[in-house]
Amino acid sequence: MVLKSSEFNPDFPKQIIESGEWIFGDHASSFQKCYQCGTCTGACPSGRITALRTRKLIRSALAGIDSILSGDDLWMCTTCYECYEKCPREVKITDIIKIIRNIAAEKGYIAEPHRKTSLLVFKTGHAVPVNDEIKKARLAIGLTEIPPTTHKYPEALEIVRDIMEDLNFCKKVGICRETMDLEPLNVQKSEE
Repeated sequence: MVLKSSEFNPDFPKQIIESGEWIFGDHASSFQKCYQCGTCTGACPSGRITALRTRKLIRSALAGIDSILSGDDLWMCTTCYECYEKCPREVKITDIIKIIRNIAAEKGYIAEPHRKTSLLVFKTGHAVPVNDEIKKARLAIGLTEIPPTTHKYPEALEIVRDIMEDLNFCKKVGICRETMDLEPLNVQKSEE
């Protein structure tokens, strides 16, 4: 695959660092230490069943290939931290992926399953709502039927929703509070 110079954004690595350092500190620049050994890709459980190649994602970030923002691979990471823990250069890969996802979301790129999960959190306070089957399983292992979350304290759900809105999360993901549904996202095209 041959790339044209127009496909590179020399500011993209800097954007990753600046976007992430306020929350991840020095971890945000750790991807600059990557020497492409492939340990991350070999360790990645998601990469065994999807097209995700963690090394390629990091290489693209280093090279300024910001088209990764609109790609599916970015959203295949399960954030299990396997790559993070095994990297011989201590590149904080999972944190870098989260930073890149945030940049992608700011531009209107977010995988539909992630949007739907976000909507579930908004509606119920849980990414996986507690249904009858889960209640039964909880009782079988000695837990209370309802966890001490928004299911037990429904008044806390409004607090969760307020936080999601205050952080502009709803806007980024496309959640409409009035309809309790997803709206289309406005995708921002990269400057040419």
